[in-house]
Amino acid sequence: MISNLSYPKNQLRMNLPMIKKILLLGVLFSLLSVLRICAKPNILWISAEDIGPHFGCYGDQHAITPNIDQLSSEGTRFTNAYTTAGVCAPCRSGIITGMYQNSIGTHHMRCNAVLPSWLKPFPILLRGSGYYCTNNSKTDYQFSRPSTREIWDQSGSKAHWKNRKKGQPFFAVFNYTGCHESGIASEGKYKAVTSNLKSEQRQDPSKLDTLPPYYPDTPVVREDWKRNYELITAMDSWAGSLIKEIKDAGLYEETIIFFWADHGVGLPRAKRWLYGSGTHIPLIVRVPGKEGGKVDAQLVSSVDLGPTVLNLAGIEVPEKLQGRAFLGQKLSTPRRFVFGARDRMDERYDIIRSIFDGRYRYIRNFEPLKPYYQYMNTPEKGATMREIRRAEEDGSLTEIGKIFSTNKKPVEELYDFNNDPHEIRNLADNPEYSALLKKMRVHLAQWQSEIGDIGLIPEAEIEIREKKAGSRFEIMNEESYDRGQIQRLVSIATKASEGPSALGELIGAISDEDPAIRYWALTGIGNIGKAAKGKALELSMKAMKDESPSVRIAAARAVARLGNTDAALEVLKEELRSKHQWGRLAATIVIDEMEESGRKMVKDLKEVLSTRQPNKYILRVANRALNDLLGTENRVP
Repeated sequence: MISNLSYPKNQLRMNLPMIKKILLLGVLFSLLSVLRICAKPNILWISAEDIGPHFGCYGDQHAITPNIDQLSSEGTRFTNAYTTAGVCAPCRSGIITGMYQNSIGTHHMRCNAVLPSWLKPFPILLRGSGYYCTNNSKTDYQFSRPSTREIWDQSGSKAHWKNRKKGQPFFAVFNYTGCHESGIASEGKYKAVTSNLKSEQRQDPSKLDTLPPYYPDTPVVREDWKRNYELITAMDSWAGSLIKEIKDAGLYEETIIFFWADHGVGLPRAKRWLYGSGTHIPLIVRVPGKEGGKVDAQLVSSVDLGPTVLNLAGIEVPEKLQGRAFLGQKLSTPRRFVFGARDRMDERYDIIRSIFDGRYRYIRNFEPLKPYYQYMNTPEKGATMREIRRAEEDGSLTEIGKIFSTNKKPVEELYDFNNDPHEIRNLADNPEYSALLKKMRVHLAQWQSEIGDIGLIPEAEIEIREKKAGSRFEIMNEESYDRGQIQRLVSIATKASEGPSALGELIGAISDEDPAIRYWALTGIGNIGKAAKGKALELSMKAMKDESPSVRIAAARAVARLGNTDAALEVLKEELRSKHQWGRLAATIVIDEMEESGRKMVKDLKEVLSTRQPNKYILRVANRALNDLLGTENRVP
């Protein structure tokens, strides 16, 4: 090529050494850049709330997301990334710790756990290695210690990587709340968040062919679906501005960028649920110097994000962490499964667990007598939920919609995500899938036992045990705890939903030394109802005097369902005044679920509303029960 240049040959010979030096310097600068990234790269997290993978780069033809699409073209798009819960705070506690929320006791919405002393949120480890760590600005981790100040150099609306010392590597989190479910439900917030969108960035709701089939196909629901897309577009613009800041500062080739969401779209049967609609999240990572436009189908859990950041930063990942590093030099063993857990969502309990292998999702409903759509204040405010309720009343639900509007759930659900992406065809009763069903059932139970699934312990009992154990994690994981007891708890909790065939085992477990096992034994007897009779009623009556408030309440529920309502109500009346706030809530829920049988408790429920309560959830359930019994429409916060 040189011989084709128009310069004289002698001039070329004189310049060749200089050319070689320039080329060598270029190579050295590139190597230095790569080495800098490998040593202590800057790391930027761009996170968004309440959105699924509705992006152009994920194949959604309606999406208007140029900035995230561009990031994907320069990085790696992960197609099998899943969060551990369908709601923000529980999964966020798992992200910051690298631990499953139902292992460390942060699984109930708006709880406040004590962490074991050895568990450090991963930004603390980054800070110890010289990183400047900032968070703008969500901190709903559901534990009070370590404090925000211990975790972050700066946290709040003014937190920014620009505030670091010169040359200091940074880990910076920016979280977008505009696409939260409130942005769909609230006309004012939706308009404010999308006020800068141009006409070509707006959606025509009638043309959106991605509306899930379990929703009523009405203009009201389509409006919500449209808002979801437009809020994502607004978020995309915000994300683009953050990336531009990095570029303008000359740090783009020194900064690893993550983009992810906390869980799925903020609409019913998505947010708070363990289906793909609630747990499948977008995840894109750009590492400078790495080939862009790649697609990675490995299974990734949201608890893997923290360990991966540590690995990319060259920091040893603590052995006890349950999350795994999926990028960097020291990769963890690839996942076979991702797991999910649903526990108390605001004022309602519904213990559900899931396991997904990349194609098949198995769901275990530990409380199958509870409806899919339990009444909860927050989602009921949304237009889509109101449309579902209207369609339930006037009988206009489609056959698919009716699946999720029943007053109980199947014990087991199994879906083929590849052929049934909306997960509406339950294969659990199909004999062709019996072997797979058994395998998934076993692996789920093994996971629950391995992590010490504290979600199987009633919340009031957790608070009692936490004081003795020191932390919620240590309740199930201290050295003195019998691992066989965890397996027995998982087994009895599972048996509680299996009906009359499990009655013998349930009766035997009522006398177990572990209150959590006694709780599930009595819950199972209550689930069976009048078919249990005889000894089951006798032992349930006796258990209403148990030392554990959770056991007493479960026993009262069982006695009521076995036909002795008056005796049950006397116990529940006392529990409404319990010193255990979560016992009060559990008792109120049982009364609400008794419907007309609980009418004798009207006076007591009114007293609950007129008395200062330890949390608003008790008021919500009591108010709902009274509205149902009295035909009123009273509202509480």
